[in-house]
Amino acid sequence: MNVMPDGTPIRRVLVVAYVFPPAGGAGVQRVTKFVKYLPEFGWDCSVLTVANPSVPVFDETLAKEIPESTVVRQARTLEPGYALKNAVSAGSDTASSSTQGGGLKKLIKSMVRAVGNAVLQPDAQILWYPGAVKEGMQLLSELKHDAIFVTAPPFSSFVTGAALSRRSGLPLIVDYRDEWGISNQFQENRQKSSLSHCLQNRMQQKVLRQASAVVATTGRSAESVTESVKRANGTATVSCIYNGYDSADFPVSTRGTDVACPESNMDASKDSLVSTERRLRIAYVGTLWNLTSIEPVVTAIEKLAVEDSEKAARIDLVVAGRSTAAQDEILDRLQTLPCRLIREGYVDHRKAIEIMRQADVQCLLLSDVPEAGRVVPAKTFEYLALGGQILYVGPAGEVSEILADFPQTDSFLPAETDEIADYFSRRLEASRTDSEKADSALAARFERRTLTRQLAEILNQTCDTGAELPVVDEAVDELVGREIAEATA
Repeated sequence: MNVMPDGTPIRRVLVVAYVFPPAGGAGVQRVTKFVKYLPEFGWDCSVLTVANPSVPVFDETLAKEIPESTVVRQARTLEPGYALKNAVSAGSDTASSSTQGGGLKKLIKSMVRAVGNAVLQPDAQILWYPGAVKEGMQLLSELKHDAIFVTAPPFSSFVTGAALSRRSGLPLIVDYRDEWGISNQFQENRQKSSLSHCLQNRMQQKVLRQASAVVATTGRSAESVTESVKRANGTATVSCIYNGYDSADFPVSTRGTDVACPESNMDASKDSLVSTERRLRIAYVGTLWNLTSIEPVVTAIEKLAVEDSEKAARIDLVVAGRSTAAQDEILDRLQTLPCRLIREGYVDHRKAIEIMRQADVQCLLLSDVPEAGRVVPAKTFEYLALGGQILYVGPAGEVSEILADFPQTDSFLPAETDEIADYFSRRLEASRTDSEKADSALAARFERRTLTRQLAEILNQTCDTGAELPVVDEAVDELVGREIAEATA
């Protein structure tokens, strides 16, 4: 038996993660860092992931973070590729729908989308379930494991993890990167029927009754999930492990320092409008969608352009990440203004960090909608790691509570566009030396290694209790089996 230097036996956890390198995105970083650091705390990892992921973006740099000792097994999904899925999504419709042919295409897309949403519960990734369960059970028979850790969304991964736990007798730890209900409420292009809501609620309750421990990414989400566990008559303990930053990604010498800004991807036609005075470079890194709308920032820049076009001309707004069509339309409003808009699209994690380093202000967004107070965008913690200025535009909630400890933060409600415009004006007048820097000791509590230690403690506590696992009937397996049969007939 392998042991740690202190004599503690090394255990093994099966990590079930549909989103895993080479797939990209914030959710991939969370599970990647857990797998990277868990061996330091006595837990070797096996990973069950998808062989042909139907995902929008890839980031090969994250794959280099996986320890060579990690056992990775892949199971194929029956899903179509992401391009085909995106082609029938609501966001992909074009103005051609005004013609007869375009109208017919739109109708067909709508019908295909409706059928897919109705049949594939809780999401299209349920088509990974048959192969994942088969491959997972094969892996569990080959190597001794002590626990199963599953992260979602997609929430069909929870169904997969619960099935493996039930069949193997291993304790199940469930990781909510996003709350199931909030994700469905704001997810783009998903029309949720009452039947769909009922089925997914039943699925979630089955998972929670199977779980021995549950993890959420914010304190308020943990409170909400605790109520869900109670309604499900489950016995799982619920904990909060925030998203965070990896200090290895942020060399100390470059945190909170000014870095020369490359002028690539800028609108050169606006150069004649730019004075030689100091510029203000604002960076937003992450996805733009209805839960993280850029509209308050755009409106504030529009107002500043009316009040003082020279100051507006000295603003660079850098947007890096995926965005919905609606958010693209909002950004397009800046094309007629003297400011510079730099659209980077999705970039790998290393490039994202470089963009953040080059900015004077990091922009953090949350829409003022119900339940947003329980959400903390993953980039919050990497912004804190840099130690520079943060502009938070969003409602009061857990984000504002976290940022209250960091004096380099300025917070505004999304409706306070006049105040945001005044903030831009003041930042343009301030010198860089006027900026306050974050207390690195405060940010250290969000370091990935520290957060992984918390997960290791949950794994230890779960395995050391010796309690019998909750018994769950086979109804969820039967339900999933029927849905898969119908979808693939």
